[in-house]
Amino acid sequence: MINSKVQIGLIAGVFIALGIGLTLYKAVSLDLPLVPDQYREVWTIESKTSFAPTNTRVGSPVNVQLKLPTGQAGWVILEEHFASSGFGFSIIEESAGSSVARWTRQKLDRPTTLYYKMQTYRASQNSSLPILPIKIPQKPLLEPDQQAATDRLVDRLQKQSSNIESFVQLLLQEFLRDSPDQDTLFLLDSYEDDAFAVLMDVLAMADISAHQIRGIVLEDGRRRQTLSSLIEVYSGEQWSIFDPSTANLGLPDNFFIWQRGDGAVLNVVGGRDSSLEFALVSNSLPAKAVVGMEQRSDQYALLDFSIYTLPVEQQGIFKGLLLIPVAALVVVFMRLLVGVRTSGTFMPILIALAFIQTTLFIGLAIFLGLIGIGLWIRSYLSQLNLLLVARVATVIIMVILLMAALAVISYRLGLDQVLTVTFFPTVIVAWTIERMSILWEEEGGHEVLIQGGGSLLVAVMAYLVMSNHLVEHLTFNFPELTLSVLGVILLFGKYTGYRLSELYRFRDMGSK
Repeated sequence: MINSKVQIGLIAGVFIALGIGLTLYKAVSLDLPLVPDQYREVWTIESKTSFAPTNTRVGSPVNVQLKLPTGQAGWVILEEHFASSGFGFSIIEESAGSSVARWTRQKLDRPTTLYYKMQTYRASQNSSLPILPIKIPQKPLLEPDQQAATDRLVDRLQKQSSNIESFVQLLLQEFLRDSPDQDTLFLLDSYEDDAFAVLMDVLAMADISAHQIRGIVLEDGRRRQTLSSLIEVYSGEQWSIFDPSTANLGLPDNFFIWQRGDGAVLNVVGGRDSSLEFALVSNSLPAKAVVGMEQRSDQYALLDFSIYTLPVEQQGIFKGLLLIPVAALVVVFMRLLVGVRTSGTFMPILIALAFIQTTLFIGLAIFLGLIGIGLWIRSYLSQLNLLLVARVATVIIMVILLMAALAVISYRLGLDQVLTVTFFPTVIVAWTIERMSILWEEEGGHEVLIQGGGSLLVAVMAYLVMSNHLVEHLTFNFPELTLSVLGVILLFGKYTGYRLSELYRFRDMGSK
């Protein structure tokens, strides 16, 4: 009978060979890059249109139209895919090169979701846009008090500005002020806080031609994102773009234009409660490799283990999950080979995941603050002789209150990065406080410092590995490498030799 050590060696060898073999196959046969830096950043954007039928008993005809984006401001659309199971589908070409996706169905008796997925990359940094025809502003019909407030606002800003661009910028800054003037507050209140509608009407009253630009703010891994809006005005010589959220002039670099001009992006006939959400994933690949992979996905279905076939929302989730085995390898290496003691086996992984969201130094400051205050609260609770369950529950509640207080204070002080305190795992922080308190009572403060410091050291190392661009690229594009990581962890699991810390500890014995 083969002993366990040989069995582990064989299993680990199979896993390592399988992971490396599949990776080399995808790199050679499918032309997927092993190094990300020499390739373009390709964005996968998936729209999800959800709605319910107007009559669920007998069903009703449905006609759904979604305005499709066109490559603008240097963006190139590589590939488009539509999911329309049970629906008739067609693409309607409109004027100026735009198009609309249309899904139709004679009868629908249950809520449904339609998907549209595209891959795009920015071929150039040229942000120039096609010139649109200039339309004479249609002045809105306002109530007398709204008209008077608008006239006063326009008159005041025109006196303070030198041209149309400065007028628009002053107007946007007026809406962004902490304490706008009475006319602005009145208009916002009468429009039910629809600042964009107020903005468009004020511009129309000032005889400024303007329209809305709708698009997506590109943030890797974002799910359930909705369309954001910019405003484009004609300054007399050219069209100028402004960001209403910042009052800045120019098209943001991370903004992908979905629709430019008036009109609805989504139109649902025969349905209710419609919504349009987006999920985003960024990947460093050559454009030709992405297109080739999509075209050959059926041909290599048995061996191509990429996760591109999943919905983009799930791709974003797996992009983070596939980093956890790498962090686990770091923990196993540091504990079994180096001999670093930690508070909990895999607590450093969760801390490292929080560091990815908060950045390293901000995360360290937040974590040390929460643990320090939590230990002080726990020391007081120990004097009350509470049972373990009640004590841990109390610590969890106090940690949540501390996180909420820290978030509110940081927001009032303008420290936006500290708001990421919500990414820390509350229960894990509470259990860490409990474990360290018990360790303090049993072993003393020295052991708490050793295990706490070891946990932070391993968490920082795991964070540095997980946030490495090459590691992110390999784990996402070659998830089969997780098998190789598993094989290495299995080999570490049979290691029974001296740890590096023990070699240092007994270094004097070797010199005698």
